[in-house]
Amino acid sequence: TGLSRFAEEFPDRFFDVGIAEQHAVTFAAGLALEGLRPVCAIYSTFLQRAYDQIIHDVCLTNLPVVFAIDRGGLVGDDGPTHHGAFDLSYLRCVPNMVIMTPKDENELRNMLYTAINLNMPVAIRYPRGRGVGVKIGQGFEEIPFGKWELVKGDNGTQCNITIIAAGNHVETALRAEKRLKEDGIKTCVINARFIKPIDKDLLLHHASISSGIITIEENALIGGLGSAVCEAIADSNRIRLNGDGGNSLKIRPIGLPDRFIEHGSQQELRGMLGLDARTIIKVSKEILS
Repeated sequence: TGLSRFAEEFPDRFFDVGIAEQHAVTFAAGLALEGLRPVCAIYSTFLQRAYDQIIHDVCLTNLPVVFAIDRGGLVGDDGPTHHGAFDLSYLRCVPNMVIMTPKDENELRNMLYTAINLNMPVAIRYPRGRGVGVKIGQGFEEIPFGKWELVKGDNGTQCNITIIAAGNHVETALRAEKRLKEDGIKTCVINARFIKPIDKDLLLHHASISSGIITIEENALIGGLGSAVCEAIADSNRIRLNGDGGNSLKIRPIGLPDRFIEHGSQQELRGMLGLDARTIIKVSKEILS
């Protein structure tokens, strides 16, 4: 989990419990009860082992434990056992849990800063691999709670397609937007940096000004960001979904299918599963046709 340097510099603030994930989470809950702000760093696929402890020891009592969830999404050559395919789904249904997904390494820093200052359970989910290479800011900024970020487009005018992307796939969405613009398709890109709670105000506004919404996430489609978007729009009773009427909205989620994903490099798997700009462009044109 990349904590060797931290352990060397702060030996009295670092505890390695080995592969005892249930104990790690309950231990973190105990630290939180004593007034500390524990950060519990576990791979996505292995945090599943501590699901009962997340629910009963942390979330039921609403304790301020921060979960740093490494290797969210496809991990490549470690194979089916290590893909972090389910965390957004299995955490989103737990009361009191906040879930954040950073678009880049600088936003990850600010999310950790924000999470430490929230008095509740928070999960920060980030992928395996290098960051996208953005400039690291000086100091830290607190991210407005539950607010998404419009990274391309504007809120004032109609757009053909709105892409709502989770985590590192904001970069994928921006690549697709650039190519769609060349084809005369006006596209907005939203950084869904909070998976729970989602930004219903921004979502419903863009649902009202768009012909179609595409969500993209490196998580199981069942229960993830796409599900959250569909649930929020359906609950609003304001937007007509996928009908034949002139004002209907088409929603197309892109994510991991309902099967265990095989061994392969991240790039190969993303291409095979349609987690790329090419698929976003194809789906956008299908919606508009």
